[in-house]
Amino acid sequence: MLLWILVGSAAGAVVGGFIAYLLLQSFVTNRQQADLRETQQSAARALADAETQAKEIVLGAKEEAHRIRSSAEDEARQRQQEVLALEQNIQQREDIFVRRLDELEQRQNRLQEEEDRQRGREATLLEREARLQGDLEQLAGLTREQARAQLLQSMEQGLAQEYAARIKQAEEAARSESERRARQIVVTAIQRIAADQTTESTISAVHLPNDEMKGRIIGREGRNIRALELATGVDLIIDDTPETVMISGFDPIRREIARNALSRLLSDGRIHPTRIEEVVGKARAEVAAEIKEAGEEALFEVGVRDAHPELVRLLGCLRFRTSYGQNVLSHSREVAQLCSVMAAELGCSEESRQTAAEAGLLHDLGKAVDHEVEGPHAIIGGEVLARLGRSQAVVHAVKAHHYDEEPATLEALLVICADAISASRPGARRETLSNYIKRLEKLEGIANSFPGVERSFAVQAGREIRVIVKPHEIDDDCAQLMARDIVKKIEGELTYPGQIKVTVIRETRVIDYAK
Repeated sequence: MLLWILVGSAAGAVVGGFIAYLLLQSFVTNRQQADLRETQQSAARALADAETQAKEIVLGAKEEAHRIRSSAEDEARQRQQEVLALEQNIQQREDIFVRRLDELEQRQNRLQEEEDRQRGREATLLEREARLQGDLEQLAGLTREQARAQLLQSMEQGLAQEYAARIKQAEEAARSESERRARQIVVTAIQRIAADQTTESTISAVHLPNDEMKGRIIGREGRNIRALELATGVDLIIDDTPETVMISGFDPIRREIARNALSRLLSDGRIHPTRIEEVVGKARAEVAAEIKEAGEEALFEVGVRDAHPELVRLLGCLRFRTSYGQNVLSHSREVAQLCSVMAAELGCSEESRQTAAEAGLLHDLGKAVDHEVEGPHAIIGGEVLARLGRSQAVVHAVKAHHYDEEPATLEALLVICADAISASRPGARRETLSNYIKRLEKLEGIANSFPGVERSFAVQAGREIRVIVKPHEIDDDCAQLMARDIVKKIEGELTYPGQIKVTVIRETRVIDYAK
């Protein structure tokens, strides 16, 4: 019984395992089928997407091909139009060339005909000349050779007087040529020098950011302005002028130091006596550096390499000195250039040119110390140069440029001429506004005083007067005479530097109306 029970249990276990195996195999099979279906579906979707992308690519390619074909066709049509236009242009040029060639041939034919007619006229004239010569010989009773001999004899008799006249003319021509050459040298030197006009004065203006800064500059009970004036030696003028402080002082170097220091204080904002003394010291050092740089630059331009430091300082001081409104250092550099140019035009040696240029640069050196030493600035400058080891030729030229010594060298005379040219050129020295306006009014008044003048204008700072005349009263010949008469009247009644150009303008206007 137990055996049968064991056998039944084993059989049941085997049957259960077999059933479980069948169930597991069925589950695996179903799972594989589901995976297969899912893979097939994914492949179908991928295939559909690939077909869709392929269609889109094909469609885009077709559109791009259509666009390229359209662009190529448009470009081909444009090129064809350009070619047609070029062909038309070439055809037009060919027509013009053929027409001009025909005109040229016609002109050559006309010239040939004119040459033939000219040859005929020449032959006729030769025949007529021979016939007239024969008639003259018969009338005079002399042959051609006899008439020539008598003519030569009469000419020889008047040669003595002609020789004397020609000698006199040659002397006058030599004199005028020498004067012309001298003028040419001076004019050439002036034309080769470019100089600026000077507008410096004894007052400097400092711009303020606002009017409140005036109170800070003055300080409590005026201590700041007193400290600044005491440190710089100038006067500060603070009035009702908006946002401006005036610095007044005869010494231009002190004015520059004060202007520099005040600008530094305004930018810094700290204004008190201790700070003022510190800033004035820095400004004084900066101005001294500017003076040294200006002197070295001027000496370098002339070619002076072995200058004494005191000479460099004194020359740089002239940068802040003016004479009749003309900056002395600029004037000295201009005189040096004029001396060098005129010496070159005269054919002087290199040493003489260098001496003249150096003397021209240093000729007003005495103005740097003339307020400290008594005497003419030319003598003072010459003594300073002699003390600083400059050559005797330079010292003499400097002393003689105002005839304090009699000029005895060519360099001294060149310095005198160059100094006069630089000081008297238009715009070199300042003229007061009232005198300037009066001179212009007088110039226009002279022009308007002539009959037939419609109006006149003084232009180019009084260097030219343009006179417009009435065309129905003044003709061309009268206009020329009027210009000369105006020039003579200006020379007789007006005082002016340089020269004044007179331009008389006569115009005829023809007016009609279309109705």
